[in-house]
Amino acid sequence: MLARLTYATAALVATTGSAMAADEHASFFEKPETWVLIAFIIFVVGMYRPVSKMMTAKLDGRSDAIKSELDEAQRLREEAQHTLAEYQRKQRDALAEAEGIVAEAREEARRIEENVQARTAETIKRREQQALDMIAAAEARAVADVRALAADIAIDATQRILTQTVEGQKGDELVNEAIREVPGKLN
Repeated sequence: MLARLTYATAALVATTGSAMAADEHASFFEKPETWVLIAFIIFVVGMYRPVSKMMTAKLDGRSDAIKSELDEAQRLREEAQHTLAEYQRKQRDALAEAEGIVAEAREEARRIEENVQARTAETIKRREQQALDMIAAAEARAVADVRALAADIAIDATQRILTQTVEGQKGDELVNEAIREVPGKLN
């Protein structure tokens, strides 16, 4: 703006100078162009200080605004870095916790597997023992059934032999007595 004022002043002086050359017989202070020039110079000098103060204040205000924006940007950047660091720490903590949970789950799975294997082994042993007990009971029943059948066959065979060889009342008594003794001898 000052450059424009200086250019305008120079143009005015040049115009005034050429008008003076035409009017050479009038004195310098009698010419209206001189007074316009002097008024213009006083006006420019008088306006220079308020305009420069106003421009300086405006520039200072803009400078302060830019500085406050830069300070705010710096504060936001530091806050963002702090928040990023906090979230990274939380992420590391969460990963460590997740790894701990996975390790704990693996350990629990191992314990459960061992427990299941132990129970399975116990169940197999118990069922094996039950099967052996059932086999022994079936074997004992089979032996008892065979003995009973053998006793019945022996009694029947003895009864036939005695009835064929011994006749009469004495034979009947012997048969009855043998029949009574056979079950006691077989068991």
